[in-house]
Amino acid sequence: MIMAENKKDEKSHRKPAAKDTKAPQKEAAKEEAKKAEVKKPETHAASAPAATVSKAPAAAQPAPKPAAEAKAAQKKKKKLEKKTRAFVARGKRKESVARATIKPGKGMIRINRMNISSIPNPFIREIIREPVRYVGAEAAGIDIAVSVNGGGAMGQAQAARTAIANALALYFDQLNLREKFIIIDRSLVIEDTRRVETKKFRGPKARARFQKSYR
Repeated sequence: MIMAENKKDEKSHRKPAAKDTKAPQKEAAKEEAKKAEVKKPETHAASAPAATVSKAPAAAQPAPKPAAEAKAAQKKKKKLEKKTRAFVARGKRKESVARATIKPGKGMIRINRMNISSIPNPFIREIIREPVRYVGAEAAGIDIAVSVNGGGAMGQAQAARTAIANALALYFDQLNLREKFIIIDRSLVIEDTRRVETKKFRGPKARARFQKSYR
């Protein structure tokens, strides 16, 4: 009986020891679960302000700024257009072909990259300058560059004259210069279609004939 009592006492002593080992593990697991539950809302709370911060600049942009920027861009474009505005026109006379380019400047006239004052013949200079004299004071604010090739000196001068007149009519479209030029002299604007007649056989030129000698 004593042995049985001793065994019962040992069992009674062993059982509480097993309970003591499991209790701390359960408590630790509960604490971890609580910590995890507490941490989850913190992560959401931390991410929420970041989203609001990223959206804040987009909502804070004022509406009038883009309109002001667009207006500034339009002004810049208009200034560039005024500076880079240029017109090109053609003129022909006999075998000469001229192309005149007009753009804003200081009233310079150049023929084949040379100043018009370098032409020695004053009559040719006046032929080239004739359309500019009809424009008036506004001609002081433009530069004219003419490139001419083919033909002789007078043919090139008349081709340059027609090219300059056509370019001026395009550049100063509000002045109706084309109608004014036609009233003054039709050849200022309209090209001369006449060409030299070709040479024929039995003579040195188109109509001339070789002379016969009877002696």
